[in-house]
Amino acid sequence: MLTKSEAIVLHSLKYGEGRIITDMYTREHGRLSFIVSAPRSERSKIKKQYLQPLTLLSIECDVRPQQQLQKLRDASLLTPLPSLYSDAKKLTIGLFVAEFLYHALKGEQRNVPLFDYVRNSIEWLDGAEKAFANFHLVFLMRLSRFLGFFPNIEEEDTYFDLRGATFCATPPLHPDFLMPQEAGRIRLLMRMDYPTMHLFRLNRMERNRILELLLLYYRLHLPDFPTLRSLSVLQELYYPPK
Repeated sequence: MLTKSEAIVLHSLKYGEGRIITDMYTREHGRLSFIVSAPRSERSKIKKQYLQPLTLLSIECDVRPQQQLQKLRDASLLTPLPSLYSDAKKLTIGLFVAEFLYHALKGEQRNVPLFDYVRNSIEWLDGAEKAFANFHLVFLMRLSRFLGFFPNIEEEDTYFDLRGATFCATPPLHPDFLMPQEAGRIRLLMRMDYPTMHLFRLNRMERNRILELLLLYYRLHLPDFPTLRSLSVLQELYYPPK
């Protein structure tokens, strides 16, 4: 079926001689994998820069559910992201987010609110001039709402059950929980959003610890979620706490 959709590029990989497999999350069909001919000139319909991670595209494709690799007929930029690819700090965050989504959205079906959340977040990061140090933390925390395991915020208890995604008064009968001090980090993170996250002053050590807790949380809720290659680069990124 020939269809048009908005799409977010997650990952691209050279395949054989002159072809590329690219994974995208689309607004109309969810996660799709495409096989495309490698662009050979500036006149190519699908340009090389269109296949960079997190690129926002408007695509035309032939979707056949029984096929593993779909055909990408045409693509154009939906929203240019000049700052995301020219700012070294934003690029580091962006590559981490792209790798994270590549694994977190495997098998994800059509989910328009999820697509819109990811697209709007990418556009926010590109447009931010400063105060985006906590972006990836807020992004991961709020993404869990769309994947079905956002923490229960009704309870005021002190421990946090990572498996049950809820706060509790006493430790659960399994090892996957946070003591009160670290449970407080989750509460803190749940209070953040993009416009106000700069008000929460975190140093690099604190930021990295919160990221470790979030990744543990995702591994408990998403089967076979791997260690991310981009994580070590992101952890070395320095931001002043402002």
